[in-house]
Amino acid sequence: MSALDSRDVDLKKDLDATVRARRELGEEYDSALVESFLEKVDQRIDDVVDRRVRRHLAEQRMADARGARRPKGSDTWAERFGFAIVSLVLAIPLSAIGGALAGMSGMVTTWVGIVGVNAAQAMRLNPELVTGRRSGRSAEDDRED
Repeated sequence: MSALDSRDVDLKKDLDATVRARRELGEEYDSALVESFLEKVDQRIDDVVDRRVRRHLAEQRMADARGARRPKGSDTWAERFGFAIVSLVLAIPLSAIGGALAGMSGMVTTWVGIVGVNAAQAMRLNPELVTGRRSGRSAEDDRED
């Protein structure tokens, strides 16, 4: 039997005891018996809600912690170097195609795209390029500089 089932059984036993006590004591004790039982139900509900809220908060903290960390290996030197090499290698044929099809405007468009892709990659790996703050520093630290 799980912990939840045992609490339900305990609550059922409390209800049975309250009903028996009401039969023995009479109607004049109805409100006191009902209030006593309702306090137990309220406590049971509070316990369940507290447990669920704690679990939800713990799950949120774990998700936040996972989101705050960069995945391992995503900011390695080899990845950055490889991305730069691939960009330069692809820039040559893309420039030739852009220049052959649209002249100077094709070349400019090609290079704007290449620079844009590299800028997006740099911002993905270094979000502080966008925010202007280094990680681990607060806004107050930046104002003091």
